[in-house]
Amino acid sequence: MADSLSSYAKKGDVALVTMDDGKANALSHAMLDSLNEQLDRAEKEAKALVLAGREGKFCAGFDLKTMMAGPESAAGILTKGGELLLRLYTFPLPVVAACTGHALAGGALMLLCCDVRIGVAGGFKIGLNETQIGLPLPLLGRELARDRLSRRHLTQATVMARIYDPDTACDAGYLDRLAESPVDEAVKEATGLGGLSLPAVGATKKALRAATVATIREGHEADMAELLRLAPIG
Repeated sequence: MADSLSSYAKKGDVALVTMDDGKANALSHAMLDSLNEQLDRAEKEAKALVLAGREGKFCAGFDLKTMMAGPESAAGILTKGGELLLRLYTFPLPVVAACTGHALAGGALMLLCCDVRIGVAGGFKIGLNETQIGLPLPLLGRELARDRLSRRHLTQATVMARIYDPDTACDAGYLDRLAESPVDEAVKEATGLGGLSLPAVGATKKALRAATVATIREGHEADMAELLRLAPIG
């Protein structure tokens, strides 16, 4: 069931989807299935989407047990997760992230896929730590970073695996601003964005991001083969 790892609530015309696996909100196969079910519902019922995590944890990235189970397992979860990220990136509704805490690796990529990102102050870690743990940053991650992060931070954030706190994450481009209550602020922001022409939003977003999506899709197979050759998996 979708609600075992994520919940869905309507806040007026806003769909609030909250990840909560009771741990770090890792992107397991079950979590990805859960989120896709919630996105299906939001697309039918809402005018804007808020994606949130549990208090202190937004998303820890791809499930490490699945990643380390072997090359085939790693390729499967990365491909499936990549499809979810691209779905968020091109979602036809405005998407606002309520970054409630730590957001690492795939969790940081989720932030890059959202249209507006609202975080909370605190001792939280946000960033792409792949090269720090011996994994080349996949093509999808490189292209999302190139599109959404500040040029001043691009090399530090990707090649050097710099991890940011919420304040510096705003300067880098992972977040747009901070709020004391990020979920409430995200719902407020999404409510306003829901007043836009949704067909126009969807068409503009799709056109604006089409070249990035095409680059990711066209290079996925070769990039995955190179990543699995270099990564310490299995």
